[in-house]
Amino acid sequence: MEQVSIQTIAKWFLSKEPMSHKKLQKVCYYAVGWAWALMDRNIISDDRFEAWVHGPVAPTLYDTYKRHGWNNIPSVSIDDVPSIPNDVFDLLESVWLTYGDKSGNELEALSHSEKPWREARKGLPDSEISHEPINPATMRNFYNSIKTTEY
Repeated sequence: MEQVSIQTIAKWFLSKEPMSHKKLQKVCYYAVGWAWALMDRNIISDDRFEAWVHGPVAPTLYDTYKRHGWNNIPSVSIDDVPSIPNDVFDLLESVWLTYGDKSGNELEALSHSEKPWREARKGLPDSEISHEPINPATMRNFYNSIKTTEY
């Protein structure tokens, strides 16, 4: 049950296309959330997601890419992505097929409608800064509750 760095997952998604920081955060979040549901484990070794104003954010990933602001982060070559275990690779492919065609703003709106982010921000005004972690058990339960049984 090997874990990988959040940076590795981000690079994998960036090998697909250039994208906004917001979109990168959200596709990485969905990879972690769906891993909890489908694999019953955390696939990242070095970060957690917090319920920030614009949706789930991994702080170390934020620090790495914040310099891009609202501009797209350039894509990377797949050759620059460290090795990823097969089960994690398959999960990332599924997440990309499901969410990759959406914009960062669409993914923000989607994450705002879901229980994991809403629960972590309970009682906070929309614009209030928060570093409240998103509960992995809530992610597991929520994404399990919405998955289809047709795999």
